[in-house]
Amino acid sequence: MDYRTFTCAVEKQMNQQMRGGVKAGLYTTIKNNGKERTGILIETPGINISPTIYLEEYYQSYRQGVALEKIVDEILRFYEEIKQEKSWDYEKILDYEGVKDRIVFKLVNTVKNRQFLSTVPHVPFLDLSAVFYVLIEATSEGTAAMTVNKTHMKQWGIEQDTLWKDAARNCRRILPAEFFTMNYALKEMLQKNTGCSKENTGENLFAKDTCSRDGMYVLSNKLRSYGAACMAYPHVLEMIGGILQSDYYVLPSSVHEVVIVPYCDNITAAELDEMVRDINLTQVSEEEVLSDHAYLYDVKAGYLKRGTEFMTGGVTG
Repeated sequence: MDYRTFTCAVEKQMNQQMRGGVKAGLYTTIKNNGKERTGILIETPGINISPTIYLEEYYQSYRQGVALEKIVDEILRFYEEIKQEKSWDYEKILDYEGVKDRIVFKLVNTVKNRQFLSTVPHVPFLDLSAVFYVLIEATSEGTAAMTVNKTHMKQWGIEQDTLWKDAARNCRRILPAEFFTMNYALKEMLQKNTGCSKENTGENLFAKDTCSRDGMYVLSNKLRSYGAACMAYPHVLEMIGGILQSDYYVLPSSVHEVVIVPYCDNITAAELDEMVRDINLTQVSEEEVLSDHAYLYDVKAGYLKRGTEFMTGGVTG
C-alpha cells in the first residue's frame, strides 16, 4: 500500500467509527522549509478549532508491520486526548486588541522559506527570519496557533514594529527561555521517550545562583516548541555569556532548540558546520531544520556572528 492509498484508508476507517457528526478528512499543507505534509483534519459540529493529525509517522509504523486497524485506534485515542470541547472566540482576531497579548514569534530559515516569507511580516535575524503567530492554546500535547500574515496586519491597522515589540514581550511571558545542561536535556528526553512519570524538577540555569558545569548546554523555551527563537529574545544571549563567562558557539540543532558550546581554540568553524549538517541529515526531520552552520556569540562585542565570520585563535570584534 503506497502512502496515498494508506491515507485514504485511514480516512475511510476513521469516518466509519466517528459518532455525533464528527468527520475526518484529508488535509495537505506546506510546512516549514517548504515541506509538504498530509494529515487527518477532524471537524466537530459547533467547534471551530479542528486538530490535524499528520500521518507520515503512522505510515512508517504500517510499513513496519503494524496493522491498519491498530493504527486507526491509536489515532482515535490521540484525538480524544487533544480534541477541543469548546470553540475559540474567532471574533478576537478581527481586532488587534483581541490577540496582541498572544502574539509570539519563531525562527525559520530565510532561504528555504522565501515563498512563505513573501506572504507574512517577518524580521531578519542573521540568515534567519522571525515570523509571528497567535498562540491560541498550548498544552503538553501540542499547540493551537494561527500564523500572522500580511492580510491580518493590514486588517489590524498596525506596523511590523508593533508586532515585534509585542511578540518580544509576550515570548518572555508565555514562552520563557530555559537554559540547561546537555546532561539534563538527555535525562528529560529519556523520561519522555520511556513515558516515565517521575516528576521533573527542572534545571533552568537562568534561575539559579550557581551554574551546573557541562561541555554542552541547550537553550529552548518551556514548551520545547520552536524554542530556537529564544536566541533572538532580548538579553538572552548576553545572560548566557554572563553565566558561562566566555564566548560561545550556538549550534542550531533544530527549530525547537539550539546547543550552546563554550568557545574552544581546538574547534574550527568547519568542524562545527560539519557537526550541524550531520545532525540535520541524521537526527532532524527536513521540516525542523533551522540552519546548516554554526554561530558564535562574542561576549565583549555583544553580538552573534555566522560561523564563517569568526577566525581560528580568536574572535573578531
